[in-house]
Amino acid sequence: MRFLARLIALPVRGYRLLFSPWVGFNCRYQPTCSAYALEALERHGPLKGTYLMLRRIGRCHPFGSSGYDPVPGADPEHDRCCGHDH
Repeated sequence: MRFLARLIALPVRGYRLLFSPWVGFNCRYQPTCSAYALEALERHGPLKGTYLMLRRIGRCHPFGSSGYDPVPGADPEHDRCCGHDH
């Protein structure tokens, strides 16, 4: 992971370490938003990874969808089937 991506990942890792155990593991998506954020940064770098991370967090609300939502490129069969163009 590039330096800038690692720097951006620090708050996500902090959330996973400090706050996630308190609020519980009840994310509406699979993988969880924090796992998605770390994978997006790892796979796509700091710019696109941050964009994907913020987009995912923006969809995570009571009126949003739920279910399996992998990082683009992580599951080519899912991307091909569902036409995701994130």
